[in-house]
Amino acid sequence: MEQRTTELWHQFSDGLRRFIINKVKDEALADDLLQETFIRIHSKIDNLRDEAKVQSWVFQIARNIINDHYRKNNPISDDEVPDVIDDEAESGEAMAETIRDMVLFMEDLPKQDCEALCQVEFAGISIKDYADQAGISYTAAKSRVARARYKLSDLLMNCCHYEFDKYGTVIGYHPIHCCCCNQHAKYKDR
Repeated sequence: MEQRTTELWHQFSDGLRRFIINKVKDEALADDLLQETFIRIHSKIDNLRDEAKVQSWVFQIARNIINDHYRKNNPISDDEVPDVIDDEAESGEAMAETIRDMVLFMEDLPKQDCEALCQVEFAGISIKDYADQAGISYTAAKSRVARARYKLSDLLMNCCHYEFDKYGTVIGYHPIHCCCCNQHAKYKDR
């Protein structure tokens, strides 16, 4: 169990920290909430039923920790809670579907752009480390990652209309062009 928690730390800690900072806008608080998140992950790791959903599970725990923080530190009624506390099932489903679509659309990106996004966004390595691995300058790596993000965003936005909360979390979506959604339907059924 401890080894699995360590693996999850190496895999997700950087991305979770960025996610938490984006929600709470305070680095010291984010570090505290990240630590609390991994304490909860460690205590509940035996409850993880589907390894394929580990990323969603980890980020949902972080969302719950953030929600708990706001509830504990802001004694207000539930209808006054900030937008960061969203309907977990609906928001989680929309975000999971968006992530699936994003991964499917990555196949349409040039190989080097796809590799840059996989390394920086999913593997959580820094752009500097990616530049070293790819044998390119830091500036070229930043440009490649930014270009890949833009291209992927463009592919997603041309396919579906996404609704975001004020923190940038996907809270809903609907198709714009059925043809581009159908292009990837064969992958979604897998």
